[in-house]
Amino acid sequence: MARLLSDPLGSIHALGSAVFCALFAWQVSAQAADQPGDVVSLGGSVTEIIYALGEQDRILARDSTSSFPPGTQALPDVGYVRALSPEGVLSVGPKLIIAEEGAGPAEAVDVLRKSSVTFVDVPDYHSPDGVVDKILLVGQALGVPDKAEALANDVSADLQNALNAVAARPVGRRRVLFVLSTQGGRIMASGANTAAHAIIELAGGENVVHSFTGYKPVTEEAIAVARPDVILMMDRQGGHGSSNADLWKMPALAQTPAALNDAVVRIDGLLLLGFGPRTPSAISTLHTALTEGS
Repeated sequence: MARLLSDPLGSIHALGSAVFCALFAWQVSAQAADQPGDVVSLGGSVTEIIYALGEQDRILARDSTSSFPPGTQALPDVGYVRALSPEGVLSVGPKLIIAEEGAGPAEAVDVLRKSSVTFVDVPDYHSPDGVVDKILLVGQALGVPDKAEALANDVSADLQNALNAVAARPVGRRRVLFVLSTQGGRIMASGANTAAHAIIELAGGENVVHSFTGYKPVTEEAIAVARPDVILMMDRQGGHGSSNADLWKMPALAQTPAALNDAVVRIDGLLLLGFGPRTPSAISTLHTALTEGS
């Protein structure tokens, strides 16, 4: 299978896909589930991959972050992927649990690992080749490596096309602040080594927060220095998102270039940060939004 020639972030996972999958094949080789309705899928990108492989009938239940495609909503929900109850997961009678990296809490995952159910971890590398490796591993876990190889080839080609489009039409390294939340008047933003940082860079923008890793509160002074051109947020419905007007009322944001130009980009969270099969679309969508505002 053709691999991407380069990683714009310089963080492509070093292992080739064949070696990567071999490291985990032992988890599922003799015990791979082979009956309809025998899998619990934990993590939105994992569930998307299972659907993209045409193996959705295998899913017994999913976690609450698995919101795409729309058919997932009809499946039993075992809870938030980072706040799982092992009893709830096991109560649906799975033969195979496929879990995205970060599933938790650790104590719950430890119980699941020690159960009689095959448990497969899916590393979550925020890079183009990481998406490809994720597809191959889920396919290996489900016992459909040929289907996974075909899907991985298609997604790899789409990723390369999206990256080529970004390179062909630079956005001038527009400075982007990803705001996770504004709860309590505090801005929770994305630092380095996050899905938000990665997708911003892949789309041709510049994440303005580099001084920490992960998602943390940022001060008014730090945002004043960062001077973001664009605020990037997950598109949340109801009362969970802040309107543009509410954002610009916050002293930390009021005098930024983003506020002066009313520049806010909202994209569905799973599409934007999931690093699943739709990542090419996420890159293109964000790149288009940054280009239109430049």
